[in-house]
Amino acid sequence: MKAFRILVTFISISSLVSYSSCKSGGGSSETTQDKQLGLLSKTWKISTVTLESVDQTSKWPSFQLTMTGTKGATSFDYTCAGRPTFSPWPPTGKWAFGTDPVTQIIRDPSGTDIVPMTYTVTATTLQINFKYTGPGYARISSVAGNWVFNFTN
Repeated sequence: MKAFRILVTFISISSLVSYSSCKSGGGSSETTQDKQLGLLSKTWKISTVTLESVDQTSKWPSFQLTMTGTKGATSFDYTCAGRPTFSPWPPTGKWAFGTDPVTQIIRDPSGTDIVPMTYTVTATTLQINFKYTGPGYARISSVAGNWVFNFTN
């Protein structure tokens, strides 16, 4: 009987140690959208700007894009500061992830000026590419064309 108790105690302790060293598999992991939101949600400072492959950086010296949002949501906010006199960016708006949340966002998805964008992001850099076909937001002049914005934080 004493040997049986020792055996049961040994098995119990071994099971407890073995179970406590296992990683939790029951919790939900972060979604791809939430991971991307974590990378995108910050204030981005302009590094370079091109329109139709022509450098426009000198016209955007203090441009900043701030992207914010709540994990689990489907719509997020952005604000722009330091826009030049012609701009394909409104001062504020909404954005959402596109079909592929790792590379696609939609600017103002519920508005009349829906702009699909592709992007690449790291912890310190963001590149946004899009084709804009409307008039500029800061004046009537058209700013239509293929835009590439490179940001750092």
